[in-house]
Amino acid sequence: MSVVIPNEILTATRMTEGEMKQEIAVMLFQKEKLTLAQASRFAGMNRIAFQHLLASRQISVHYGVEDFEQDIKNLWAMGRL
Repeated sequence: MSVVIPNEILTATRMTEGEMKQEIAVMLFQKEKLTLAQASRFAGMNRIAFQHLLASRQISVHYGVEDFEQDIKNLWAMGRL
């Protein structure tokens, strides 16, 4: 599914497309609709950068089982486990 955000909305908010995606990702993460991994992908950021964004807004990170399992898979793929 694609969502189209009209240019006048971006202009009114004085945001770029990337900033809007980050705002949506943060909101959905806060509402626990997206995991950390999902929200960071949606925002177009790596996880660490997204965590820094959350920290700059004093939003705590919910690190669940799915995130842990994904981290383990990534470490295996990188040859670090």
